[in-house]
Amino acid sequence: RGWIEGLVMARAGSGDRPSADRISLLRDGDGDGTAETKTVFLSGLTSPFGMALVGETLYVANADAVVKVPYRTGQTRIEAAPVKVADLPAGRNHHWTKSLIASADGTKLYVGVGSNSNIGENGLDEEVDRAAILEIDVATGARRVFASGLRNPVGLAWNPQDGRLWTSVNERDALGNDLVPDYMTSVTPGGFYGWPWSYYGQTLDERVKPARPDMVARAIRPDYALGSHTASLGLTFYTGDLLPQWRNGAIIGQHGSWNRNPPSGYKVIFVPSRDGRPDGPPQDVLTGFRNQQGEAMGRPVGVAMDGRGALLVADDVGDAVWRVTPAAR
Repeated sequence: RGWIEGLVMARAGSGDRPSADRISLLRDGDGDGTAETKTVFLSGLTSPFGMALVGETLYVANADAVVKVPYRTGQTRIEAAPVKVADLPAGRNHHWTKSLIASADGTKLYVGVGSNSNIGENGLDEEVDRAAILEIDVATGARRVFASGLRNPVGLAWNPQDGRLWTSVNERDALGNDLVPDYMTSVTPGGFYGWPWSYYGQTLDERVKPARPDMVARAIRPDYALGSHTASLGLTFYTGDLLPQWRNGAIIGQHGSWNRNPPSGYKVIFVPSRDGRPDGPPQDVLTGFRNQQGEAMGRPVGVAMDGRGALLVADDVGDAVWRVTPAAR
């Protein structure tokens, strides 16, 4: 099964490539929409994924720890050695990415940590502080589980309308083409969202033994389904003026399925919002990441807004960062 999965994932553009263990700086100094400065910004890391800049401190979520380095505006390379803030669950790393976001006052960090399995088949002793969003106190490095039962909470973003933390979550596999939907949801402090015993609230996954009806009864139903196997990764709320039709809504990068026929995802979508809640069906923002032969020419991951309000989309198969602006008139 593992060999077959590897073959299918390679066709989907998911072939394993070693991490460069560094952060690259891309800077558009003249404002023409293209980065003319490209440098190795910080090296010597361990599969870095999440980043958060708080004042003059850059926090980085490695696969095994959150670290920090000093940063000055305009800097093109950081030579200082990273200092550990807090350890993170590592090990098998079924899901190795660690997303990262800071609180508005910069005193807390929130880290998305995926599960070490599909449905806990490696044993729940391997899932301690995983399938969860962790909260880290910046001053002390102390960490606690902020919310749990989230199989792989990759995207993290603050909703500008209600100030709550939201996450995009990759759900479980091997239940067919149309189960289980990935989703985005507001995050309730101390909340439990079902994994591994149930999905999309209190729908029982009978494969998980022993059963835990007490945990299923606690499971919170997420706010918005994003489609099964779409691999919805990046999440941001648009707050700029350049693309006003998206203001306050969610932008999601859907990396795309490797185990669904027909494939799903492989696009960037917009979800409108009203009063801090999803309000209406998703709308396509960027498509065309697969060619006529079904091969992935690109796969969206991270989404972010630049300083002028354009949308940036990181593509880890096309090895590109796309910049989305209004169409020329």
